[in-house]
Amino acid sequence: MSEISVGILGVGSYIPEKVITNYDLEEKFDTSDKWIVERTGIRERHVVTEGEATSDLATKAAERALLAAGVRAEELDLIIVGTVTPDMMFPSVACLVQSNIKAVNAAAFDLTAVCSGFIYGLSAGSCFIKSGTYKKVLVIGAETLSTITDWTDRNTAILFGDGAGAVVLGETSPETGILGIDLGAEGAGGDLLKVPAGGSRLPASEETLSNKLHFIHMDGNEVFKFAVKVMGETVNKALKNANLTATDITCLVPHQANLRIIQSAAKRLGLPMERVIVNVDKYGNTSAASIPIALDEGVKSGRIKSGDVIALVGFGGGLTWGATIIKWQ
Repeated sequence: MSEISVGILGVGSYIPEKVITNYDLEEKFDTSDKWIVERTGIRERHVVTEGEATSDLATKAAERALLAAGVRAEELDLIIVGTVTPDMMFPSVACLVQSNIKAVNAAAFDLTAVCSGFIYGLSAGSCFIKSGTYKKVLVIGAETLSTITDWTDRNTAILFGDGAGAVVLGETSPETGILGIDLGAEGAGGDLLKVPAGGSRLPASEETLSNKLHFIHMDGNEVFKFAVKVMGETVNKALKNANLTATDITCLVPHQANLRIIQSAAKRLGLPMERVIVNVDKYGNTSAASIPIALDEGVKSGRIKSGDVIALVGFGGGLTWGATIIKWQ
């Protein structure tokens, strides 16, 4: 019996309407549009409004992915959501989405790999299908990072935005779909990017609130160096698993954290920027949502076509990283 080929049957994304531009941030603290663009490539970011939560964004992205795939919600066997900004500690965002879209036959869980969350979810979902356990899996990356951003801290406030992207996984024709995967982690670097409080180590208290320990804390320089190193390495490992090389890549879809990191990854892989999808200027860093949002834009714009070899790559807190090689069908 030949191995099942697993691929993406449909993609969808959702971006909240409210926009915060660099010029808006100039009014909050000592920064400028020029300074932000030169260091990050970001010009604006979208954020949720009052009453809008991660599951709301995830639900809308899921509905669009199902429509694109021609799959009904009740056909889903499993929903996986990569997020670090759930609506609440529990139930999971995946369970909330399951209820919202009426995917009554689907199991559901969240996973936490920060900006690598979508790649980790894609890997897990494909394994369930390859094993014969399930046939249709919905994988979502969704974040409302604006809710854990300290909007008085110039170093982090300029970076993050909100959004959601989703894909439907299922069986595809032989030699298409997901060809190679690489995942990795380095827990020793966990302190470089974290939200210190709100868990069992530092439960919410008057002290953790006053010390702003429920917001993102990041050593930007160290994270930058880590990202530049790992992005090319993980893509090459995933390519090796797929029996391909960087010259086979038609289109690179990287995590949208920083334009300079993306440019460095492309250079290390020998890819011209014309073959890289970049939208960090419009949305900022949306963590687990950034890759599926960029993928959706690539498909809808026609930049990603049947037969193309796509490399998805991300890195994030944990520290974590991962890459997936897909032959698009």
